[in-house]
Amino acid sequence: MSLPPRIVLHSPVLDRSALAAFVEACLRDSVRLIAIVGDGAEALEEEVDWLVIGDATDKSRFVVTSSHPNESREEVLKFASAWHCEDEGLLEVRL
Repeated sequence: MSLPPRIVLHSPVLDRSALAAFVEACLRDSVRLIAIVGDGAEALEEEVDWLVIGDATDKSRFVVTSSHPNESREEVLKFASAWHCEDEGLLEVRL
């Protein structure tokens, strides 16, 4: 099953061991946006960014991230839904 191009990731992440595998799945499936909502969203966004960048030798590793610590779930879902992508689809994720 492929992931859709837009993801809303809830923070905090309860299963830290699942985060790296999730980011790799996002890269594999060409996810275009990971919007992070909730407490600690900014720190989680930075962690996701570092997982995407890796050792910086693979320039094809790219996904836009955004953090929304003071916004409601509904506001972030609206933001992510409005993000332009060639393909449709949005998924909320809790790890």
